[in-house]
Amino acid sequence: MSDAQPITGARPGDIAPHVLLCGDPGRVGPIASGWSDVRTVCDVREYTILTGTRDGIELTAASTGIGAPSTAIVLEELAKLGAHTFLRIGNCGGLDPTLELGDLAITTGAVRDDGTSRSYVIPEYPAVASHELVGALIDAAREQGARHKAGITWSLDAFYARNAVAGPNDSMESMSFEGYWPAHLETRIREMQAARVLNCEMEAGVTLTLAGLFGLRAGCICVVSDRTPWPGPAELDLDRNMARCIEVAHQAILTLAR
Repeated sequence: MSDAQPITGARPGDIAPHVLLCGDPGRVGPIASGWSDVRTVCDVREYTILTGTRDGIELTAASTGIGAPSTAIVLEELAKLGAHTFLRIGNCGGLDPTLELGDLAITTGAVRDDGTSRSYVIPEYPAVASHELVGALIDAAREQGARHKAGITWSLDAFYARNAVAGPNDSMESMSFEGYWPAHLETRIREMQAARVLNCEMEAGVTLTLAGLFGLRAGCICVVSDRTPWPGPAELDLDRNMARCIEVAHQAILTLAR
């Protein structure tokens, strides 16, 4: 019987204990660009996985694809191969009005508005980031002079249905096909803002939930690449400050690994 994982094909010895996660397979290479002895573990579907060494510490970089279902798959398979610390690097929409494009949002916990984590455990179970990772991320951001803020993340499904375009006079308009948008979806955005939720994205909730259930460490740091509700295409920048975000994440995870 094969000892390879069924989706990624990763085998024992392929995965480091400390893993940097990202959604986009194209971001795995930049994350691992300063590493030595880099080897490709997986390049299938939405999953690209590289393992190498930085500053004498073995690390793995792995893409999750977009959203909770694919994130849960790769986290399960990497954990089964010995990974115990997961740090997500990504993009997010800013809900806090003080956030600017390029700021770093550090997740302390997540609102679990996804379906996958509810497949694992009751909705009341909290999605909480590792306090060690949160502290290490804040310390690294301060040392590197990066604008940052820590707080609660709204982790959601349905990118278009759950987001909105800013309309006139503080109104919101649908991003979905032909304007599909029941009234309760706008209400949910306003509820998150009223609850002082920091940002929104699609993978932190399931990552933190599974880490809690499995006795692992997990955290999340994202670049604010747009605002919610979305002001328009000019207010979207997926790459602004991403190199700094990656470096802050490296410093934090290496601190823990040492």
